[in-house]
Amino acid sequence: MIRHPALSVPTCPPGAVVRKQAKPYGTCRLAEGADIKGRRVPVVEDVVTSGGQIVLSTVDLRGLGAVVHEALCVIDREQGGAGALAAEGIALLSLLTAADLRAAAA
Repeated sequence: MIRHPALSVPTCPPGAVVRKQAKPYGTCRLAEGADIKGRRVPVVEDVVTSGGQIVLSTVDLRGLGAVVHEALCVIDREQGGAGALAAEGIALLSLLTAADLRAAAA
């Protein structure tokens, strides 16, 4: 089984990378890496603003049979992303928020 991306290396859970669209060459797959059909899959993003890309990726992942209920991010910019994701049945879990960064800078 492919261990991909590097995020999955330390703990060795199978990982997959979701493309914005399948490449016309190679495997021609939208999700590269582990088989996701029927599996609970969190979406991982660096920064969340509106949540739009996570919503799009989630639609694609669910279309491939994945079960998506959570998105993980490093920074939630607190600009509506959490609410947009909640409307799609996705909980946003963030390491830091914009408020955390403002407080640290003060």
